[in-house]
Parts: sequence; structure tokens; C-alpha cells
Amino acid sequence: MAILDNAKLALRITGNDYDAELNQYIESAKKDLGIAGVEFTTPDVLVETAIITYTRMRFGNPPNYKELKSAYDEQKAQLMNATGYTNWGVE
Repeated sequence: MAILDNAKLALRITGNDYDAELNQYIESAKKDLGIAGVEFTTPDVLVETAIITYTRMRFGNPPNYKELKSAYDEQKAQLMNATGYTNWGVE
């Protein structure tokens, strides 16, 4: 299942009306994780979960924005510090 489909499932969206907006958030999350040094050349459930959390945080005006932001920041920090998710120290 594509990440867009998983994001729509997490947001309980069934149609295609918001696909462009959701794709923008997905790409933005990838860039944000990339700036933090997180690599995602192959599909990975931890990276995808962080991307979906970012998308949920940005889509609409969620009443639990602070909780989603905290969750995303924690997921990003864990990925930044986990072996195999960054290129830090690789020559």
C-alpha cells in the first residue's frame, strides 16, 4: 500500500479530493526528515509512520496538534539516533 493510501487511512479519508494537499505534506515530511539526516531509500515502517504523523499534524486544524507535533518530533529524534537510518559518520 502506498504511503498516500496509508495517510488517507490514518485520516479516515476515502475520496481523492485531498490527494494533492496530502502529497504535499508527505513530500514536506520527507524533506524535513532528510534535513535531519534520515535516509529512506527503501520503504520502512518507522519512517512511514513518522511521515504519516507529520501529515496528520499538518492536515486541517487537528485539535491534538501539540500531541501530534510531540509524537513526530520524538519519532524523528529516534530515527536520527538509530543505527541504519542516517548517513552520519559514513565516509
